[in-house]
Amino acid sequence: MLLSKFLYQKLCYRYRSLSSPLCTAIFLQRTYHTNMSTRRQALLLSSSNCHGYSMLEFAKQEICSFLSKNNVTELVFVPYAQKDHDNYTAKIKDVIEPWGFKITGLHTFPDPGSKISSSKAIFVGGGNTFLLLKTLYEKNLVNLIKTKVDEGSLVYIGSSAGTNVATKSIHTTNDMPIIFPPSFEAIGIVPFNVNPHYIDKIESETHKGETRDQRISEYMQMSHARPVLGLREGSILHVDGFTLMLKGIAGGVLFDIVGKKEYAVGSDVSFLCEKEVC
Repeated sequence: MLLSKFLYQKLCYRYRSLSSPLCTAIFLQRTYHTNMSTRRQALLLSSSNCHGYSMLEFAKQEICSFLSKNNVTELVFVPYAQKDHDNYTAKIKDVIEPWGFKITGLHTFPDPGSKISSSKAIFVGGGNTFLLLKTLYEKNLVNLIKTKVDEGSLVYIGSSAGTNVATKSIHTTNDMPIIFPPSFEAIGIVPFNVNPHYIDKIESETHKGETRDQRISEYMQMSHARPVLGLREGSILHVDGFTLMLKGIAGGVLFDIVGKKEYAVGSDVSFLCEKEVC
């Protein structure tokens, strides 16, 4: 599959020249990568909690189907986005184990890298994205997770901060930088950014402050910007190789150099792997 002319022009517009060496490299690299196979499997949730549902209830069917399809019976929970690892793991355990899947906390293993290497599935929980990514870097897990997911030996579920770190970078997280990771570059299971908990409605008529759209638009003006998929509460991005589908009970909003566009539940957004090398 070759990069479409229209998309090629859009990419080159971003890099300011249709004939630039960088643009040529993007074209060749995209042609090469789209002819490669990938077995990556991921579920990226906007959040664990959604109004009208108990914890993870809105995603129960998708999670159970996803894990069963990949022959997973044990899920390793990564609680690094919060400080109380035991309590957070216990909460997830109480929810998911009744569904028929064993939960173990990654923090209970002296060598987390070894546990990741021997595991079939991980669930990276929410909390503070900066804290999560810093801990993943400290434990040398960022590249390990990326490699294992890409080769198909590890399936990935992320929620909120866990979804943020699965993307290209954490530049579009909503969290405060309570601590600094060595880089904002993240695992990169998908080549774009996500904004979990996306909301574009301001309920108060007296609100005159910032909006989420303004903050994302500021990011889009940066030279390092990537497309941003805003996931509404209850939205799930299902990654199956090069196929990207919006699932759950709510859709999403895409921000790119062209503007902003809504996508409903059931939308195929695989074209996001055309906007960057996927």
